[in-house]
Amino acid sequence: MKVIFTEDVKGKGKKGEVKNVSDGYARNYLLKNNLAVEATGGNMKALQAQKNKEQQLEQEEVNEAKKLKEKLANLEVTLKAKSGEGGRLFGSITSKQIAEELKKAHKIKMDKRKIELDQPIRALGYTNVPVKLHQEVTGTIKVHVVEE
Repeated sequence: MKVIFTEDVKGKGKKGEVKNVSDGYARNYLLKNNLAVEATGGNMKALQAQKNKEQQLEQEEVNEAKKLKEKLANLEVTLKAKSGEGGRLFGSITSKQIAEELKKAHKIKMDKRKIELDQPIRALGYTNVPVKLHQEVTGTIKVHVVEE
């Protein structure tokens, strides 16, 4: 019997897959527990429509990430910090501080984990910080650290 999985079933299939399984297994376990539906013409069309919708949503997310990338390219985040001789900071600037300043100054809410700062910033001046906006889109924020 051909079934469309509505949930992940270990060892059998993932959600959205269409597979042939034995009739007894399908009737007595998969269909009874709502883990799958029979692969009829209507159900196949519904599955295809759902996949198209998910693909469209994914494309919209990528487009939004690209717009945000362009917006971030023109922005500059300015942070104040105490520094000693030679422009070295007493503390450091972390991704959390960058995210908070971005929210406060430019009203762009961003998760600090998306800001890919390998090491905290420990010097005055400009630093370009990469930001992972989407799996396919990476932007850059210009961070300017000034003396307090």
